[in-house]
Parts: sequence; C-alpha cells; structure tokens
Amino acid sequence: MQSHTVVLASGNRGKFDELDELLASHNINLRLQAEFNVADVAETGLTFIENALIKARNAATHTGHAALADDSGIEVDALSGQPGIYSARFAEMHKRGSGDQSNNELLLEKLKGIDSEKRTARFRCVLVLMRHAQDPAPLIAEGSWEGRILEAPAGSGGFGYDPLFFATAQQCAAAELEREQKSRVSHRGQALQTLISQLPHYL
Repeated sequence: MQSHTVVLASGNRGKFDELDELLASHNINLRLQAEFNVADVAETGLTFIENALIKARNAATHTGHAALADDSGIEVDALSGQPGIYSARFAEMHKRGSGDQSNNELLLEKLKGIDSEKRTARFRCVLVLMRHAQDPAPLIAEGSWEGRILEAPAGSGGFGYDPLFFATAQQCAAAELEREQKSRVSHRGQALQTLISQLPHYL
C-alpha cells in the first residue's frame, strides 16, 4: 500500500508523538514542518477550525505536501470558556511569562477559591488535513474530553495542561495516563480516530 508523506503544521513534539504513533500504522509518514524550514504562521482565527485551516494551508503551501494541523485547547466553564483557542499563549497574553508551567500557574490562580464541582472543563481538538494548499474540501475532525481542573498538578506524563486536567471517564489526571492510553481516549485521540476512518476515501 502506498505511503503518504504528511507534514504536521506544528513544532510541538508532544503533539507529533501522539499523532505519529497512530498514523504510522495507516501508511502515513508524518514529518514536522521544521524539517522543511516552515515557520509558524500567525493564528488569527477566532475558532479552533479557523486556526487549524490557517496552519494546514501554510504548511502545504511551503512544502508541497499534504498537511495536517491540530488546533486544540482547554475550555474552563468558570472562566466562560477561557483560555480556549489561546491556551498555548494564555500566560503570555497576560504578560506572565510563557510555556506550560506559566500557563498552568495562571490557570490555578484564576480558579483560586472556586469549588471543585464548579471547575468543570474540557479539552477540545480540531484536526484539519489538506491534500494541497488549494484543497477545496479539507478533511475536518473534532474531539472533546470532559473533566475538571484540579487544585494542584498530578502526574508526570503528557504536556500542556495535562497535570491539571482530571478526566471524568478515566478518574485520574491526564498526566497520570500512560501515553498509549491517553492517545486513545483524549480529545486528540478521538479526533484522530474520526479522521482515520475517512482517510481511505480522501488520500
């Protein structure tokens, strides 16, 4: 069966590892856009879908290959859905540093004093696959993972907000799951399974 090269429109190694593990068995040779010297593009969209489309089109334009983009984040009900599409830049936007630790610290600060039952949240993911930069019908798949925000980090795995996200169905923090299990049940895993089911009719 023919192998397809697909460029991941991201520099996030954690996302790459999660996606590559599942796509490899479907004849997808996933490669990071950095291998092609593709710079990040400004995420000017107002939704996960818009930003994923922007990133996928940028990677496809600069590499000539099919491109896969992931736009994901965490929505906290007590914060009216924040940080949402700004999850990766949450602390930076508030001039509180940058990176996972700063984002987690700011989220805990914003939720200080809020009872556990009111700390409901979800991870949301949108995956967009474009065969080429002018693809008129990109493949779009979505997934969401329900839970709540813990009052302190737990676990040592994962990345991003995983140590603070208590997954309702699994009854533990996302960072306490084995990578293989997380890849199956997470928002990204759900979106990827939907996307994979449509691949035979797309690529």
